[in-house]
Amino acid sequence: MEKLIAFVDGSIYSQSVCDHAAWVAGRTGAAVEVHHVLGRREGGPDRANLSGNITLGARTALLAELTDLDAQRAKLSQKIGRAILDDAKARLEEDGIQNVSVRLRFGDIIDTVAETEAGAGLIVIGKRGEAADFAKLHLGSNLERVVRTSRKPVMVAARAFKPINKFMIAFDGGTSCMKAVDHVARSPLFAGLSCRLLMGGTESAANVKALDDARAMLEAGSYIVEANIVPGQPDTVISEAVEREGVDLLVMGAYGHSRIRSLIIGSTTTEMVRSCKIPVILYR
Repeated sequence: MEKLIAFVDGSIYSQSVCDHAAWVAGRTGAAVEVHHVLGRREGGPDRANLSGNITLGARTALLAELTDLDAQRAKLSQKIGRAILDDAKARLEEDGIQNVSVRLRFGDIIDTVAETEAGAGLIVIGKRGEAADFAKLHLGSNLERVVRTSRKPVMVAARAFKPINKFMIAFDGGTSCMKAVDHVARSPLFAGLSCRLLMGGTESAANVKALDDARAMLEAGSYIVEANIVPGQPDTVISEAVEREGVDLLVMGAYGHSRIRSLIIGSTTTEMVRSCKIPVILYR
């Protein structure tokens, strides 16, 4: 991994994003590229539509005043954004990471991901954004969009960083999950950590074979793997095991079904990320 990308927004999750990025960089030697994205309304002038009932002279004066206010607001947003990036860089350097660069971006976070992810091995983002304290049961508005559109693994930082010694792969036999297993088996990021492989569901012949194949792949990567299938709903089984077994990091495939299907029956990915108090790495 040559570099990873971290997104910070000044919320309570920003320090945690930096600490999780530092953990990854420390284990892989990757450079860290930190981004703060200003929306289009924040980044530049945005003239409001004025009522046609206002006389031409008054409308012209108001437009001029609004333009001036927009410019001031944009300038302030950029100053705040640079301060957020400076704080993030200082935090990473405190964590021992020296190869850090910062970028102030304008537009949509998805555009930033598309433009920058090609040279990155991982994206780190907070579970929730600036309204985190007011929406404890809701994921950040950008999280699912980033995970669904990015071609790279996405690490969702927990509220605060804690040392990571044991990780669990939430296994379902799907393509994205097998991709996660293959990546774990080959990546220095997970080397030396305790490995747990858990599947929630029925102990069918197909599930047993898929789990055995995954275990063999991990063992080929020099892991000692504890693996089993536990009956029940996958999100419930995994969540309970994470709490009971003291797991520090969850690894899983992401959004195996369409957004429409998720709206109808719910998404295991969203439920797992929402309920878990530990960082999660998602693979598409």
